[in-house]
Amino acid sequence: MNIKDIIQQPEGRRLEFKQELPATADLAKTIVAFANDAGGDLYIGFQNNPRELVGIPEADLMKVEEQLASLIHAHCTPIIVPEISLHAEDGIHFIRVQIHRGSDFPYHLKSKGKQDGTYIRIGSTNRLADQSIIEELERRKRNVSFDSEPVYGKSPEDFNINIFRTQFQELTGEKQDEGALKKLGLIKELQGVILPTNALVLFADFESRKELFPYSKIECARFKGITTDTKIDDKTINEQIGLQPAEALRFIQRHVDQGSVIQGVYTKGRWEYPMDAIREALRNAVVHRDYSLTGKDIKVAIYDDMVEITSPGTLPPSIDFQEMEARQSDIRNKVIAPIFKHMGVIDQWGNGLKIMASELRTYPEIEFKWFEKGLHFQVQFIKKNYQPEVVQVVDIESIGKELGAILGLSWDQVGTKSAPSQHQVGTKSALSWHQVEDLLSLTETTKSIKELMERLARKDRTKFRAKYITPLLELELLQMTIPDKPNSSKQQYYLTEKGRKFLDFIKNTPVQ
Repeated sequence: MNIKDIIQQPEGRRLEFKQELPATADLAKTIVAFANDAGGDLYIGFQNNPRELVGIPEADLMKVEEQLASLIHAHCTPIIVPEISLHAEDGIHFIRVQIHRGSDFPYHLKSKGKQDGTYIRIGSTNRLADQSIIEELERRKRNVSFDSEPVYGKSPEDFNINIFRTQFQELTGEKQDEGALKKLGLIKELQGVILPTNALVLFADFESRKELFPYSKIECARFKGITTDTKIDDKTINEQIGLQPAEALRFIQRHVDQGSVIQGVYTKGRWEYPMDAIREALRNAVVHRDYSLTGKDIKVAIYDDMVEITSPGTLPPSIDFQEMEARQSDIRNKVIAPIFKHMGVIDQWGNGLKIMASELRTYPEIEFKWFEKGLHFQVQFIKKNYQPEVVQVVDIESIGKELGAILGLSWDQVGTKSAPSQHQVGTKSALSWHQVEDLLSLTETTKSIKELMERLARKDRTKFRAKYITPLLELELLQMTIPDKPNSSKQQYYLTEKGRKFLDFIKNTPVQ
């Protein structure tokens, strides 16, 4: 133990510092929270702000040690046996209380009982566990996973798993009869009745599983800039979970750049982010998320400076992202994870973090960070040398005159207070300035050409694109979501920063 290194670490899931013996309730909460999770160390004799060793008087050491042991024994249940050790650094004494991860869950305060006295560790704080977390701790005690539990009152036929069956057969060459479903853990026979497990429900299509798992989906969004103020594209991925990682990866690839590098005599594409690492992060998010947590979905956010993936559930107790090179494996979902492995969607156990670490070494320009935020686990792939876009000076009048010439509108009529003429209201063959404003306003969020045409009552797609969309793209007032495939059936359009400034001007300026 190198205390000089330890003292530099922030308090967190497995580490806490106290200057003196904590109050009984605070101490007991910390001890049961450590035991319910990954274990942890409590150091006594350290002040915060600034963090430094202030020590415990040598004459008090034995008394404090006895008090610690007595308090833990008297206030925590089931029995927790701490390792309490006395140490000194440069003649200054301190105490280390080491709590190992328990196995007799849930640990709780004797005086409060299980329902009101069970605590878990969230970051550097102790949080009272709710009923769903207590149930998860009890499953952990029985070595049973949530996805393996049967769904009572339902039959396997209530859930449509045809898409999953097809995917499974394509990837493994195996068909799924009743025996195969039992072997995979997707159904169970209890007292002569065949019941689906939670895993089978999750592999079903969304319509048949949404009653039980409405949040078993991935919400993806592309934001303009480095905040969530402006969303330029989004997608809800609610296919059966076996397809979700690949769909989320496609969304990310649609919104990041792919350049090229020369390797020998060949030119090879190179994404601006490490795609293999991101693919592993997405797979981990789906395979290892805590499906017992209600009201929480996976979120993928793309900003100008990073890609961020957030998954419900804290990091499994034995996994340490600081040791990515080590082969680590801790399976939360004991049915789902083996199925993903059998289909080849995930690699051999414990290899995912190594894959991520290996590719990240080839991307020195990308910084990888991970966080435990409440009951979520989050990873970020951040551009180290990101430079925000220089604020663009927009010549509104020049844009207006050029656009007006293309559309057959007079820019002179912008800024007057007269009522709009019939020409300015718009006709079947031409837009008015009011309709230009309407079109640009629509694209403050991504819109397909079909949605824009419906709003402006236009029917000829070819003419609409040529007369209105193309000029707005050329003037850089609009941007395509898939710029490298302009004719894609999934193409959408959104307002650029330049377009936003032009829109703000015509919104706030009278038009004849």
